[in-house]
Amino acid sequence: MRENILIIEDDEDISEILSFSLKQERYNVKVNPNGLEAEEEITTFKPDLILLDIMLNDTDGFSVCRKVAKYKIPIIMLTARGEIMDKILGLELGADDYITKPFDIREVIARIRVSLRRRSELIELLEESDSNAITYGRLKVNEDSRIVLLNNEEVKLKPKEFDLLLFLLKNKNMVHSRDKLLDLVWGYDFSGDTRTVDVHITRLRQKIQSEVNIETVFGIGYMLKENYVNDKA
Repeated sequence: MRENILIIEDDEDISEILSFSLKQERYNVKVNPNGLEAEEEITTFKPDLILLDIMLNDTDGFSVCRKVAKYKIPIIMLTARGEIMDKILGLELGADDYITKPFDIREVIARIRVSLRRRSELIELLEESDSNAITYGRLKVNEDSRIVLLNNEEVKLKPKEFDLLLFLLKNKNMVHSRDKLLDLVWGYDFSGDTRTVDVHITRLRQKIQSEVNIETVFGIGYMLKENYVNDKA
C-alpha cells in the first residue's frame, strides 16, 4: 500500500524537491504551505506521516506539532534552525524526528522509511495486544510480548516492573506482603530487601497512575483492586 505523506512547507523550492523525490519513491504526496490547515488536511488526506517546517508564514511548526500530536501520526520536523533546544522542544511536543536544512534528500527518505516502519510495527503490536492481553480499564498487558499499552500508547516498563504489574493483575483484590512479592516476583534467591518492592511500586504508580489503583495496605503490603476503571476521556 502506498503511504500518504503530507508536506507542510511554505518554501516552494523545498516543497517541490520533496514532493518530486517522494513521488519517485511511490508515496502519495500532498503539499500545503499553511500550518493552520494541518488538522483539515489530516481529516481529508489522512496522512501516514507529516513533514513539518518550523518557520511558516501563517504560524510556527511548534504550534502545529502541539495541535496535531493527538492524532498519533509520525511527524518529522524540517528547519533551518539547528539549536539543540529547538530539537528538544519539537521532540517533546510529539515529533518523531528532526532534520536540519540544508539536507540530503536521501537522508530524508531514509528517515521517512524508519518512521513509517515504526508506525507499522506499533499497529501490529496494538492488534496483537487487543487479541491476547489482560485488560484492566484502558490498560492492556500482553504477557507473551511483554508489551504494556495505556490508551493504545506503549508504556515502557523495566523487566521487574512488568513482572510485578503482571502478578498484581493476575492476583487482584488480594493483599500481598512485601516478602511474598519478593519471593514470587524476584525469586527466593534474591538478596535485596523489601525496599526494592516499594521502589518498584512507586515507579509503576508514576508510569500508569491514571489507570491502575495499587493500594498500600498499612503494615502489610500492597493490593491491586478489581474494577478500577478511569472513565475520564
